Amino acid sequence: MLRACQLSKAFGGLSVLQDVSIDFHPGEVHALMGENGAGKSTLMKMLAGVYAPDGGSVAWRGQPVRFRTPNDALSQGIAMVHQELMPIPDLSVGENLLLGMEPTNAFGWVDQAALHTQASAWLQQLDTDLDTRRPMRSLSVAQMQVVEIAKALARQADVLLMDEPTAALSDHEVTALFKAITTLRQRGVAVVYTTHKMDEVFRLADRISVLRDGRLVCTQAALEFSADSLIAHMVGRELAQIFPPVTTTPGETVLAVEQLTREPAYRNISFTLRRGEVLGLAGLMGAGRTEVVSALYGLQPAASGTIRLRGQTLELRSPIDGLAAGLAMVTEDRKGSGIVPAMSVQHNLTLAALRQFCRGAVIDATAESSTTHKATGDFAIKASGPGQAINQLSGGNQQKVLLARALLTAPAVLILDEPTRGIDIGAKAEIYALIGRLSAQGTAVLLVSSELPEILSLTHRILVLRQGELSAELAPRQTNQEEILRHAMPR
Repeated sequence: MLRACQLSKAFGGLSVLQDVSIDFHPGEVHALMGENGAGKSTLMKMLAGVYAPDGGSVAWRGQPVRFRTPNDALSQGIAMVHQELMPIPDLSVGENLLLGMEPTNAFGWVDQAALHTQASAWLQQLDTDLDTRRPMRSLSVAQMQVVEIAKALARQADVLLMDEPTAALSDHEVTALFKAITTLRQRGVAVVYTTHKMDEVFRLADRISVLRDGRLVCTQAALEFSADSLIAHMVGRELAQIFPPVTTTPGETVLAVEQLTREPAYRNISFTLRRGEVLGLAGLMGAGRTEVVSALYGLQPAASGTIRLRGQTLELRSPIDGLAAGLAMVTEDRKGSGIVPAMSVQHNLTLAALRQFCRGAVIDATAESSTTHKATGDFAIKASGPGQAINQLSGGNQQKVLLARALLTAPAVLILDEPTRGIDIGAKAEIYALIGRLSAQGTAVLLVSSELPEILSLTHRILVLRQGELSAELAPRQTNQEEILRHAMPR
């Protein structure tokens, strides 16, 4: 049905895809696997008409085609769910979902009642009851992801390209999505699926293609892979240990939070965080995790409560206050509140610590460049150079830039909100090792993650949020995923 024929692509002089040829068949879920920067998203975007290939071609139903725009691909029955969300924030959920397909009345005007009825029906296929009249800007990242998936389903395409569709979804939403994918497969739709979650691959995929450093390594039936062999193909080596052992003993209290409240998101949140401790914050989507850590950094100040850092009471009205106090944060929304897309890797990396590079009123570009070169090496960031635009990097490499930026300020407390969302297994292992090193060096880490193995394996303590309230404090080595979920589930 759809074929990539020796496709090649480069950005800023850096080759990201080289002579890749893959067939995608009707009624099949075909997983694309590889580390960040392997070329998966670039390949998908060429199939969807977002990028024009530098070399090679795309064949559709046996004929070579050239998609100049995503609309060209859509008109042929090829739709894509992008890893980076692209909502129109001032339109409603329903208007976003049916954009370009709005039902009209006899006078040619958009039939608002029909629009919201149809939009609700598509959302119900994903087992969600979002109000279709809500403005998109009021939604969480996970809710926006659900709308993007429903939008793709509404196109009723013959090929559905899905780039990290479950990265921000709850278990309930993932189950609904898998049910929808099974239905699509039965209808003969070709589903091309990328993810960094191994359990999803082996649960869904019929075939798996592995990309490494922009080249196709292999294509095989999913049953021919084991988890270990798939990882080895992806990274080109065996990963002996994913999670580092937790060996440090936390020291004195660094951060103390008392009765933090901002209704309706959360209320009466109190906890401490000690030097060298990794404190996990678990909970379901909508429990208030992101809102709580955003208050600690000044992104969304609390209405009441006290925050003390090293005994000093903080007034956090903006991230500037958080940075000045010795806090750093990597947000869950990499594109919306993390990177500055129009700026270079270097300018993104040094943005939070520019004072370090100022000589009077002038920025020392040599010192800034030297620091960037060191950081890109330390964090294994794949870029053609410090001047490359950050929006040309893969999502995982963008995330590494944000981590490097946060650590450049030498924070006393590092807040990590879903730091491995959209990150491959090799990069995850690197980030886990980094968290272990930071803990050993005395940095206090507050880790928010929807991946319970991370919470259980990396932390000294676990706090569970349920509907905006702390429901439990657990010892990681004396609990399990089931107990965490029991405390997280709404009453």
